[in-house]
Amino acid sequence: MSENTTPNDPQPKHDFASGGVDRRQFIQTSAAVITAAAVSSASPLLAHVAGQDQIRVGLVGCGGRGTGAAVNALTADAGAVLVAMGDAFPDRLYSSLKNLEQSDVADRIKVDEEHRFTGFDAYKKVIECCDVVLFATPPHFRPAQIEAAVEAGKHIFAEKPVATDSPGVRRCMSASEKAKQKGLTLVSGLCYRYQDAKIETQQRIHEGAVGDLLALQCTYNTGGLWHHGRKADWSDMEWQMRNWLYFTWLSGDHIAEQSIHSIDKILWAAQDVPPVKATASGGRIVRIDPKYGDVYDHFNTVYEWESGIKGFHSCRQWNGTDGNVADYAIGTKGTAAIQHHRIRGENEWRFKGKPNDMYIAEHVAMFDSIRNGKALNNGDYMCKSTLMSIMARMSAYTGKTISWEQALNSQEDLSPAAYEWGALAVRDVPRPGVTKFL
Repeated sequence: MSENTTPNDPQPKHDFASGGVDRRQFIQTSAAVITAAAVSSASPLLAHVAGQDQIRVGLVGCGGRGTGAAVNALTADAGAVLVAMGDAFPDRLYSSLKNLEQSDVADRIKVDEEHRFTGFDAYKKVIECCDVVLFATPPHFRPAQIEAAVEAGKHIFAEKPVATDSPGVRRCMSASEKAKQKGLTLVSGLCYRYQDAKIETQQRIHEGAVGDLLALQCTYNTGGLWHHGRKADWSDMEWQMRNWLYFTWLSGDHIAEQSIHSIDKILWAAQDVPPVKATASGGRIVRIDPKYGDVYDHFNTVYEWESGIKGFHSCRQWNGTDGNVADYAIGTKGTAAIQHHRIRGENEWRFKGKPNDMYIAEHVAMFDSIRNGKALNNGDYMCKSTLMSIMARMSAYTGKTISWEQALNSQEDLSPAAYEWGALAVRDVPRPGVTKFL
């Protein structure tokens, strides 16, 4: 356990807009203020970092994805140096540091003892030490972390999703706007947006290669993921945080934590215009042991757009079953297989060659924007895709059709009463028809 166990004060709820936010407002504001790759003129903040040979990087969240993100970032820019690390747990931090010191970028791992931070407030201390901060903690903590980094004038790489509830999404939208105003770069971990094969496929869809869109469909069926069990000396909070995938307040459930990639690809095909409503079902029929917290193990969703397009989404995490990750844009002239970079129909096409490494490409884009003094902001689609995931989860949990406006303005805040190493009850597994929409 960390010696630094003083909990953060719970973050205040963010009042995104008095009287609520409607879908048209959201779309218009997003398009005007935070485009998928918004570029601003050089700002003093960007110019300061752009003039340096070395860019100081901090990592918050030292699990496998965080460790990988640090390697990707340093691989992407020869002048990037990791100078600070933070995690809730010391063992996770030191395991990550050991792996980084044995990696191909070991010569640029410069994290001394004074810059290794643990506890709930570790992110604040990392932010103070760096120019760019990488956030790879459980998604629940992302809104507070993004807000703090923007306030401090730091550039950001934020893993997906960026929130686990609607208040968190609204906080991230507001922070993204402020990042844009400050000329800060904010790059999302929705990595398919940076793969050249996906970019070309989506561009062809947008240019009409499949004709007018009729439907969108995506599937993210996988096996089960890791579970760390429970040690006798772990508090409820520690047990839940070490097994964060299985608690909705921490992960958003697997429809948000994992399947958001597929949801983001169909949103991208729809040119980042979100659906007007979602009707979903789901449950847990395989992972029924209490150790799996309160999450579901499968979801099926029908999204509906104002234009009449329908989107069909399914995801599951079942061991011993067939896996499938695929997404399609179906139009009047053909069908695009987005995951497989192919179009069949009147305009036959297939991507040739090997796709680039999207995990490095997203960091290349981030550092290029910083060094060139032109901010890159992915706030629009990272918030929309997160809310699309939450919207479907809300529908499955309650058994109700949920509109975009309802999801955006939901007051359901999944935050615990306090961030401290102690007792924390597990939420009841949601039951459609019983669980209420808030």
